[in-house]
Amino acid sequence: MNTSQTLRPEERRAASDPSMTGSKALIESFLQEGVETVFGYPGGAIIPVYDALYDYRDRLRHILVRHEQGAVHAAQGYARVSGRVGVCLVTSGPGATNTVTGLADALMDSTPLVLVTGQVGSALLGTDAFQETNFIGITQAVTKWNCQVKRTEEIPGAIAKAFYIARSGRPGPVVVDITKDAQCGTAPFSYEKVASIRSYVPASVPSEERIDEAAKLIDAAQRPLAMIGQGVILSGGEAELRAFLDKSGMPAASTLLGLSALPTDSPQYVGMLGMHGNYGPNIKNRDCDLLLAVGMRFDDRVTGNPGCFGANAKIIHLEIDPAEIGKIVPADVALVGDAKQTLPLLTRCIRARSHRAWIDEFRACDKIEYEKVIRRAVHPAEGRIRMGEAVAAVARAYDNDAVLVTDVGQQQMNAARYFGFRRTRSVVTSGGLGTMGFGLPAAIGAKLGAPDREVVLFAGDGGLQMTIQELGTIFQSKIPVKIILLNNSFLGMVRQWQELFYDRRYSFTEMVNPDFGLIARGNGLSYRCVERREELDEAIAAMKASEGAFLLEVRVEGEENIFPMVPAGAPVSEIRFE
Repeated sequence: MNTSQTLRPEERRAASDPSMTGSKALIESFLQEGVETVFGYPGGAIIPVYDALYDYRDRLRHILVRHEQGAVHAAQGYARVSGRVGVCLVTSGPGATNTVTGLADALMDSTPLVLVTGQVGSALLGTDAFQETNFIGITQAVTKWNCQVKRTEEIPGAIAKAFYIARSGRPGPVVVDITKDAQCGTAPFSYEKVASIRSYVPASVPSEERIDEAAKLIDAAQRPLAMIGQGVILSGGEAELRAFLDKSGMPAASTLLGLSALPTDSPQYVGMLGMHGNYGPNIKNRDCDLLLAVGMRFDDRVTGNPGCFGANAKIIHLEIDPAEIGKIVPADVALVGDAKQTLPLLTRCIRARSHRAWIDEFRACDKIEYEKVIRRAVHPAEGRIRMGEAVAAVARAYDNDAVLVTDVGQQQMNAARYFGFRRTRSVVTSGGLGTMGFGLPAAIGAKLGAPDREVVLFAGDGGLQMTIQELGTIFQSKIPVKIILLNNSFLGMVRQWQELFYDRRYSFTEMVNPDFGLIARGNGLSYRCVERREELDEAIAAMKASEGAFLLEVRVEGEENIFPMVPAGAPVSEIRFE
């Protein structure tokens, strides 16, 4: 048999010559790590890689974004729904620096990414050459790990290490900066996945003594509350969480990024924590005698005044990153470990309990919140369409089983509050950094990461316009994302603060917007605009029935506020309804 007739040209070259270019070695390394999709934008310092990529179009899907920030956000969306490492490819100088916001967002929200950047040739480093930046120095503060590769033979090892670090322990973004001469040079290729690094311990297991201490506190508690963070989802510990809750009987609340780890219709689920969270888990914080934090970091949007948080409660903190334990709220028992591995150790040691009376107190809070806030937010009697009303209508249409992607602002909080979740990895949003413009590119990545699921994006008119050029990515790549634009002609969350705390001095928060319909149609999207609530359900049905991408603009009340709300720095028990 003549094998030269059955192999592609690049395979024939590899068969006859054990050496390959650094560019090809990079792509082969991606394939060894199971990469199927790459988000990127070409340029001079990365063009050798793009030339090599031309021969891999049948094995590696490249999504051409319209801005490098969009590449990182898209990779974040992909990673968050798929559980895989997101991969980006950009050039040097401004191409690289345009990714910094995305890297910072991914670090804050523990999203596994590998960003490969091109760099000028080794001989030009430090000369202020065209499109040269010290990208390793720039990104030290916004990456889990970064490195620069100047030798062709070092590319496979650097990529293997990058993927291991990005996905292990507390996940995060990694940068590999490769000089142009390393891309163009040749070297023998071999690839070995990394399973350990001597100086890096990604996760530990709590001692039996610590588990026993935690179990005793759980067994003694009369009013316990589990607080569920994204760490449960990142570890794949959803089943272990349910088993623990079933046995302990305790109620569970969620952080913003922890949403969907537990179905929202679970009898033990009592709502979302934090500034715009539900009334029950905030007001009952002062009554808890035990708080079990699982895979969360006690950020200020959850705790309010940390000195008052859980003031009458013992604190058990289960977290994979030891740096987060005791950083904001002191822990009585620290469990440093992976949620999936550690929760069963707790479950085995605790006794079976029921806390129905305690959970009923949260349900009483739900009724108060419904009458004070939810009824008029979701079922207004008059006036313009409300954001919560639109979110609830979309949630009904999709039976609470779509992947929810949001931008940042009032629509984000309304979506988190009024969209339900039936299965895990159903929420993609910017939590820690609060990046406006995150939503549209993240929705693109989410749809590619979960192609069999419906993906709906809620965006405001401010956030959408920050990355609106990515509609071109949707057009070119034919990605059927469903976009709900909640247009209030304001930077709504800033305006709300101006109303409540700055005497309604609306300083530069009113938006004079373009014709979104023209923009949508110019990018090949179907489009509807709704201003009357009696048209809303029909328009949503049309969006859902559309096979391609769709932009549904809903013109909502301009001066609506999102409540409940905990004022910044106040105890969470001081949650207000107006």
